[in-house]
Amino acid sequence: MISLRVLFAFVVEQSYSSSSYYFTGLPWDGLMDIMEVRGPVFNLNVLWDNFVLTCQPEHIQIILATDFNNYVKGERFQGNMAAVLGVGVFNSDGEMWKFHRSMSRPFFTRDRVTHFDMFDRHADTVISLMKTRIRSGYAVDFQDLIGRFTLDTATEFLFGSCVHSLAAGLPFPRNVAQPVESGIATPISSSEKLPLSPNIPATKLAREFTKAFLEAQGIISIRERFPSIWPLLEIRKDKTKAPMKVINAFIEPIVAEAVAKMKGQEKKNDSAVEDIGEEDTLLDHLVKQTDDPVVIKDATLNILIAGRDTTAATLTFVVYCLSMYPEIMQRLRQEILEKVGPSKRPTYDDIRDMKYLRAVINETLRLFPVVPFNVRDCIKATTWPSPDPTQPPLYIPAGTPIPYSVLMMHRRKDLWGPDAEVFDPDRFIDERLKNLLDPQAFHIPSF
Repeated sequence: MISLRVLFAFVVEQSYSSSSYYFTGLPWDGLMDIMEVRGPVFNLNVLWDNFVLTCQPEHIQIILATDFNNYVKGERFQGNMAAVLGVGVFNSDGEMWKFHRSMSRPFFTRDRVTHFDMFDRHADTVISLMKTRIRSGYAVDFQDLIGRFTLDTATEFLFGSCVHSLAAGLPFPRNVAQPVESGIATPISSSEKLPLSPNIPATKLAREFTKAFLEAQGIISIRERFPSIWPLLEIRKDKTKAPMKVINAFIEPIVAEAVAKMKGQEKKNDSAVEDIGEEDTLLDHLVKQTDDPVVIKDATLNILIAGRDTTAATLTFVVYCLSMYPEIMQRLRQEILEKVGPSKRPTYDDIRDMKYLRAVINETLRLFPVVPFNVRDCIKATTWPSPDPTQPPLYIPAGTPIPYSVLMMHRRKDLWGPDAEVFDPDRFIDERLKNLLDPQAFHIPSF
């Protein structure tokens, strides 16, 4: 067991060795060092909270699969997230979780997720913006750019209404003066505007929505990071209210219109409700399941966050890794040219045939999983197998918060070899792949 005194001493030591360690370090800094000493599962007592953190494959399998019903998000997590996630699928347990999952799952079929026309159109916008900015002599913030791309594609895919964050313009480097247009600070110059750029009020809305979307997520992540004291940090006001006002101003009218449209139609029979038209959005599908605007808004916002953040993070880290390893980038580029060519749009079958592309994405997800840490509460007291087979099982008391880390598991050298922290896509192609395909293995849940 690691006492508060030990943990505090560790943080202080790290703070002296690296300035602003806690605020500028990586999320797993410190925890990996503790794991090296204590093993892949350890008890943390921090202030009034008692945690059991694990990065052991068998334990994560128990939490996510074999004993799923005994591990819930719980009231603490739901209270921290409710202001943004509401009662959506990522902030609910039990019957409400099953309800949300049953509502949305039929929509995500292969035919829909491989419908590339919309993504291709927004990708053309991204490439045009990059070319224009690079020709002007400035760098492109790829993380910001791809975040806007995924936000636009996600809102159009889910709602049928795009927020047009790309048309709001890309940020310039901090040392570059921002052009001002009609009293609104904007990085869009007249030469950078695309044909699809909306008018100034719409551009302002797109910028405000993008900012609010990130701000709201940042606030609830801080609440989860400081579960016992965040109410004191927000004692004067709920910090989510301002960004959620902007987000709701975009989503709620769209939901209200969809509900009203559905009510105005003739009542559908059961088979019609199950049918999903080729042009239907997720919102069109949800209003056939319920007319509760709060449930619909929470459902779509949860999936918007998941769809946007997962894709944005993965694409950003892929480009980061390729920039760090140019020889891997050249090999991937060669495969794409051979399979697809310089200008053809790839099909679903083309993507399936590009083995090295799949390996690059897998290796990126291994080192930078989109959900590096998560947490569940244990409902009933239970036991876990010890990582050391010679030791007795580990006792987990009822009500224990259990953070688990896929990222730390993915970087364990005893599972992935001495090069566990090296970016090497070939591990998903060569003889090492046999170990990854072991049906008993659960150390690759991200893929």
